[in-house]
Amino acid sequence: MTRKMKAAMYYGIGDVRYEETEVPEIGPGELLIKIGTALTCGTDVKTYKRGHPILIKHTPALFGHEYAGTIDAVGAGVTDFDVGMRVVATNSAPCGECFFCKRDMPNLCSTLKDNLVNGAFAEYIRVPEPVVRWNTHQIPDSLSFRDAALTEPLACVVHGIEESNIRLGDTVVVIGAGPIGQMQIMLAKKNGASTVIAADLAELRRTIAKKAGADIVLDPSKEDPVERVKEETSGMGADVVIEAVGLRQTWEQAIDMTRDAGTTVLFGGAASGTKFEIDTERFHYGQLTVKGVFHLKPKHVEQALKLIIAKDVDPDLLISHEMPLEKINQALEMMSQGQTMKVAILP
Repeated sequence: MTRKMKAAMYYGIGDVRYEETEVPEIGPGELLIKIGTALTCGTDVKTYKRGHPILIKHTPALFGHEYAGTIDAVGAGVTDFDVGMRVVATNSAPCGECFFCKRDMPNLCSTLKDNLVNGAFAEYIRVPEPVVRWNTHQIPDSLSFRDAALTEPLACVVHGIEESNIRLGDTVVVIGAGPIGQMQIMLAKKNGASTVIAADLAELRRTIAKKAGADIVLDPSKEDPVERVKEETSGMGADVVIEAVGLRQTWEQAIDMTRDAGTTVLFGGAASGTKFEIDTERFHYGQLTVKGVFHLKPKHVEQALKLIIAKDVDPDLLISHEMPLEKINQALEMMSQGQTMKVAILP
């Protein structure tokens, strides 16, 4: 007999419905996880507000991808996990064999989109074999599902910080103080930044940024963020600037507030087709380093989980609300308006 579960089903832009659907069936090498807690993400908000190129092709679709829970069923051939084990997993995994995987860039694996995990806003979720093999980890009893569910987004931040090459004593700017930006602030400080400047339009996020370790916070609607950064750095600009918004304007601002020979990390994903401009004279003669950073590698997942267990990040600053699954629409609306940080969704 087919089991049923409650889930948030994505039908299109602004159309998410709480309804009953079938519990996913698993195959060899896969896991079925009973969700303990799922978290909302900026990508979920973008999916809700402007669509998703993959989900839109398969509507109605399960969605949500930050989660932790208990193993309910184990597929044939799985040897490292058992029913009842508390685990956290990510939303994708590499193949380990393609061009990019062999060059230590599994975050760009050619098969990454083939095994995307969506469906965390539900009672159960199917975890495909590559994710079981590469990016699923047992969690200690002392770690809550809520905190463990931060592993995937934090792993992405670990990757971004790694690429930023922050040095001891650096001045770092983080544009966008949503949950991702807050984690960037925390890890920038942990990696030796002496001064962190955070910019965000929302008062709530600026307030939390101070608690997360930002030394200076600014409201871009009330002052020119580029000029303020120049003022705070004796006219030079910041050593490292991390953009965590994903807009053309903030991408360009990030480059403008980076000092000569500094590094700009474009972490926030802009809408497909977005173009931005850069002064070629300054780019060339200023020896700027401009990096796009995407997703995560398996090693970053392991590192992120260790940081959470060690309490090197503060989940209480990153997760501001808790709501039942049936209120997922309200949670996404509140997050899009800057009224919340992440929302813990309970099945």
